[in-house]
Amino acid sequence: MPLPSHVRLVEVGPRDGLQNEAQPISVTDKVQLVNALTAAGLGYIEVGSFVSPKWVPQMAGSADVFAQIQRQPGVTYAALAPNLRGFEDAIAAGVKEVAVFAAASEAFSQRNINCSISESLQRFEPIMDAARQHGVKVRGYVSCVLGCPYEGDVKPEQVARVARELYAMGCYEVSLGDTIGTGTAGATRTMFEVVSADVPREKLAGHFHDTYGQAMANIYASLLEGISVFDSSIAGLGGCPYAKGASGNVATEDVVYLLNGLGIDTGIDLDALILAGQQICTVLGRPTGSRVAKVRSAQYAD
Repeated sequence: MPLPSHVRLVEVGPRDGLQNEAQPISVTDKVQLVNALTAAGLGYIEVGSFVSPKWVPQMAGSADVFAQIQRQPGVTYAALAPNLRGFEDAIAAGVKEVAVFAAASEAFSQRNINCSISESLQRFEPIMDAARQHGVKVRGYVSCVLGCPYEGDVKPEQVARVARELYAMGCYEVSLGDTIGTGTAGATRTMFEVVSADVPREKLAGHFHDTYGQAMANIYASLLEGISVFDSSIAGLGGCPYAKGASGNVATEDVVYLLNGLGIDTGIDLDALILAGQQICTVLGRPTGSRVAKVRSAQYAD
């Protein structure tokens, strides 16, 4: 299968990345990050999450962030809305696309959201109905597709079942996430082969964590399977809570560098992207998780 000529990146740093930070992050800093990502050419940015601040304190100001960002035509500014209350809050904030999430592992579903996979999917029905009424698109996430911290290996057939359910209920795209980063290239290809029997490849996306250093290999393996949408996080923001001290989300800068090297178009300015990552890392007082940004920054300093 030939490599895709264009890849769409879904930037999850402002949501999936920042929600893992321990220190408070101001609305102003979040707005500046989203605007910088827009300026770098990202066409899809997950800006925030409409969940109880009791559970995810860093997402408490999401409505304010949506009110202050400089929205550009053709750019999707999305939010996670795991329940109907969250969806209603997102609509009130002017959100045009939301995401919901389920797990491919029963144990992870029970530990993470205190219900079975089937029960979690049933909870999405009111959201899907409301989304249709408001003309809002819904993207689905499936977590633990290549491994679970409680169950170990996860069968591709189980991933396919959950992905099929999300697609059938109206998710226009389903992102398959290697939440703990244990997946390898062979397992990734097998998973997409199995899942694509139920959900078309053009409706699937990859979401890889770099905990074991396999994210880039898994992205390349996915490209060979015809996958052309990937989630990534600026500066590699977002740790892995199941592997203390390990990296989490794959860095957007590194993915763009890979794709540039393959001659695959993304529409993203790598230099502007690196600058956006440097700015948010300065705010956080931490080094970037992007290998490309580390090398480029050192070159600029010489």
